[in-house]
Amino acid sequence: MAERVNIFDAIGANKRNSYLLIFLVLGVFLGMVWILSEVFGFGQCGYIFGFVALAVYAVTAFFAGDRIVLALSGAKEITREQYPFIYNVAEGLSMAAGIPMPKIYLIDDPSPNAFATGRDPQHSSLAVTRGLLETMNREELEGVVAHEISHIANYDIRFMTLTIVLVGAIGLLSQIAIRSFLFGGAGGGNKGKGGVLVIIGIIFMILAPIAALFVRMAISRQREYLADANAAKLTRYPPGLANALEKIKKNAQPMKNASDTTAPLYISNPFAKAEGMFATHPPLDDRIKRLRSM
Repeated sequence: MAERVNIFDAIGANKRNSYLLIFLVLGVFLGMVWILSEVFGFGQCGYIFGFVALAVYAVTAFFAGDRIVLALSGAKEITREQYPFIYNVAEGLSMAAGIPMPKIYLIDDPSPNAFATGRDPQHSSLAVTRGLLETMNREELEGVVAHEISHIANYDIRFMTLTIVLVGAIGLLSQIAIRSFLFGGAGGGNKGKGGVLVIIGIIFMILAPIAALFVRMAISRQREYLADANAAKLTRYPPGLANALEKIKKNAQPMKNASDTTAPLYISNPFAKAEGMFATHPPLDDRIKRLRSM
């Protein structure tokens, strides 16, 4: 039996983790800026530029991260008139969870899947694939939507959206920095320490995104278990989500707009890969077993 988790404790933890993540990325980013400034001789101008760039990026990630994720996924907003069934399901579960109804988006893909995104319950979006709507009956669709509504209510959406965007930024900056070290004029700003700083810089740039990636994967797996449990509580019918996950497993195929950046948001791995050490999701069989035992 899965360990019981207090929902309010989970919400508080996710809020704290969101702020902690921002400070963590701030430290990593400024560390990268310091190394680059020392190696290439940018001096104080480099620090100022780096801090301003990070501030702009962090604000953009917080307020526009959901739109970036939806655009990367090829999701298009739909209306109640077009898809009344999914609207009715989402509206009822949102009311049960005590949150505003999210905007509904459709991803034109035959693989059954779904995700939620946004910075808080007041600014949230739910994206479902065409395959999900075509494959699930009402009870199964309720289970999937309840899972995503739980992510919204728990503030998982803020934390995971920030994680995806900011961890992606660390990886991008790392690649740029490594190429600069290898092919640029490193050491010009401080010849005495240039060689040592280049070595330190390369090690730092390699390890930082790897460490951030492992943290993201571990947190993502924990959030999925919690959302499954909360979905079962919300619908009061655990077999609904369990049956949905079985159908997702049976009908899974790689999604055409899937990316490593957005993969952790989905209810199931959009690449239809077997789970392993680098998985962003717990094994489907394990999730189904836990739901069946509730």
